[in-house]
Amino acid sequence: MQVQIYSEGRPTVLSYWRAGLSDVPEEVWGHPRLEVLLLPDNALTRIPHRIGSLSHLHTLDLGHNRLTSVPDTLGDLTGLTRFLYLHDNELTALPESLGRLSRLAYLNVGENPLAGLPGSIGSMTGLVELRAQHATLTRLPESIGALGALRELWLRGNRLTALPDSVRHLRELRELELRENAFTDVPGSLRGLPLLRRLDLRSNRLRELPGWIASLPALEKLDVRWNDLHAPPALLETLTARGCAVLY
Repeated sequence: MQVQIYSEGRPTVLSYWRAGLSDVPEEVWGHPRLEVLLLPDNALTRIPHRIGSLSHLHTLDLGHNRLTSVPDTLGDLTGLTRFLYLHDNELTALPESLGRLSRLAYLNVGENPLAGLPGSIGSMTGLVELRAQHATLTRLPESIGALGALRELWLRGNRLTALPDSVRHLRELRELELRENAFTDVPGSLRGLPLLRRLDLRSNRLRELPGWIASLPALEKLDVRWNDLHAPPALLETLTARGCAVLY
């Protein structure tokens, strides 16, 4: 399926959702002022380096394909301000050049067998939401603490046992999903986050809840189900009394 939406006689959106593609259509390169390019749910195995020439793109969707790598020239798309979808592919690494996308608001790299996130991710300072669910991650780069605008971080289904100390600098963080990882303790780097509202730690290996968790001023929901966990009754009462829903 292909959809073209025109503005002043020129296509600004090209959609090839579920079009059965194995390659990016040649006609894409004939629209250098394209703003949205949608190529999800195809059978793409490669993205040409010339993708970096589409300097007017603000949204690029490459999700649900068969990509094993993406070109460094993705970092040339500095006009990307809204969405970059790379989820549900076969990516084992992401290029350091992504760090040049400093105005991008939303990045989804989940459902890939990633060995890690690039250290340059800390330069993506416009990120408001980062999704890296089911991505086989064992650690996050220390640079993640530089994402000062980040509000949501979704990390379900990885192999994380700790968070970097720099997470304490994510002062805008509202939602943190750490479900289905391998944490044995609630990460101490979360202590003092002023706007954290929802913390999901389901299905980890937690043993106890630290007393400082009651001092998170904005916490509205704490989900620690499916852990072999001891939670002091007084701590649970304190959280509940101040309006925090605790699922235990």
